Amino acid sequence: MVGAFRVLSRPLRHYTPKASIFPENSITPRPNRWLYQTRRTLILESAPSQSVNLHRLSDSDSGIVEVSLERPQVRNAIGKDMLKGLQNTFEAISKDSSANVLLIRSTVPKVFCAGADLKERKMMSATEVQDFVNKLRAAFSFLEVLPIPTIAVIEGAALGGGLEMALSCDLRICGEDAVLGLPETGLAIIPGAGGTQRLPRVVGRSIAKELILTGRKIGGREAMSMGILTW
Repeated sequence: MVGAFRVLSRPLRHYTPKASIFPENSITPRPNRWLYQTRRTLILESAPSQSVNLHRLSDSDSGIVEVSLERPQVRNAIGKDMLKGLQNTFEAISKDSSANVLLIRSTVPKVFCAGADLKERKMMSATEVQDFVNKLRAAFSFLEVLPIPTIAVIEGAALGGGLEMALSCDLRICGEDAVLGLPETGLAIIPGAGGTQRLPRVVGRSIAKELILTGRKIGGREAMSMGILTW
């Protein structure tokens, strides 16, 4: 799998996102100001994580960095610890001049990321929930504008925030056993970490509305036909 991306592992620090990456009424209309604020937030919240690991490949794969999601007890659901881990890891990669390609994958069988940790969220106040969602959205937006190619390797379920993280990457690849979806409407909420903005950009407004409003889950083949997956 990694070998297929060696061609990407060359200096790409000249790469910059298109100016229109944040269109009007999207996540933010001012990317430069947003990047400053997000970088400051990520730096201030430095803390080790037990559920996110960064591995730099070597030899012929030098230049490829791999972020592994490792929270098997809750199917890689994103809680406070994992969020801090993602924030710190993306910040470290943004400062690493040797990083040319980023892969995000799971070490947990049959799951990429099950979304937000809803059990943990039940213990939060309304203010804490809003703060968590804002930070998660900022982390994915930071991932989206990293100056290197980013690839989500989806093996199993990518639901809710898991799919939103994958949509923040440049490329998405998966096996036929993958299951993707934004099931938040079944809980009387909406995707809060950018899914309502990024999914329409990928599949168009009509298909995005159907998937978001129904919360329908789709398999790898259907996701490929819709254009969500690269291969």
